[in-house]
Amino acid sequence: MISWLLDSAHWLNDDGLLMLIFQHLIYSVEALAAAVIIAFPVGCYVGHTGKGATLLIGSANAMRALPSFGLIILLVIIFGPVFESDLAFIVPCLIVLIVLALPPIMMGVYSGIRAIDPSIIDAAIGMGYSPWKLLLTVEIPCALALILSGIRSAALQIISTATIAAYVSLGGLGRLIIDGRAQNDYPQMVSGAVMVGILALLVDVLFSFLIRLMVSPGIRQRQRRRRKTPSLSNS
Repeated sequence: MISWLLDSAHWLNDDGLLMLIFQHLIYSVEALAAAVIIAFPVGCYVGHTGKGATLLIGSANAMRALPSFGLIILLVIIFGPVFESDLAFIVPCLIVLIVLALPPIMMGVYSGIRAIDPSIIDAAIGMGYSPWKLLLTVEIPCALALILSGIRSAALQIISTATIAAYVSLGGLGRLIIDGRAQNDYPQMVSGAVMVGILALLVDVLFSFLIRLMVSPGIRQRQRRRRKTPSLSNS
């Protein structure tokens, strides 16, 4: 595997690792952006109003249970007659990745808002904050740590699952696994799996820095104290 990865011919050609990583990131970023656009407002509405919480939780659990591989094959069959270009494969792939990313984002936003201390909400309402101002200036900033954690979880799931794009003749790092299996090239297969893992770790580190950069230190410390309190009480 190390020899395969160190071979420059596997990196620099038109179907090399650099191109496959780029394709993998493109699928992942597009799916994550679309999932945030869909899930963030839903989580904000349910978290802010408390309406539809049961439906949200049930829908999130149902989407988590969907089989990604079976769903992408079904969508390719459905969209195949609709599109004559690569969109017949790209659209199903993105839909599957978006569906996979919706539950952690929705639940992260919802849980973050509902976990805010009620006294903070009462104080803002007492100061005359409108519902929009309350959401934008109090609830979202206070819930930002859990919101980013939900997006982080979604991003990691997308990156690890985007390998299914190769099953429907698209690119990405899954191409190494599929082609390696077809050719009995096990170093190539292992290299593909390792590169997916490295990419996921890099994205995880990136989100760790984002959380540290964007979330107020006071909120981070408060959440740490909350996590430590049960263990202290149990001991």
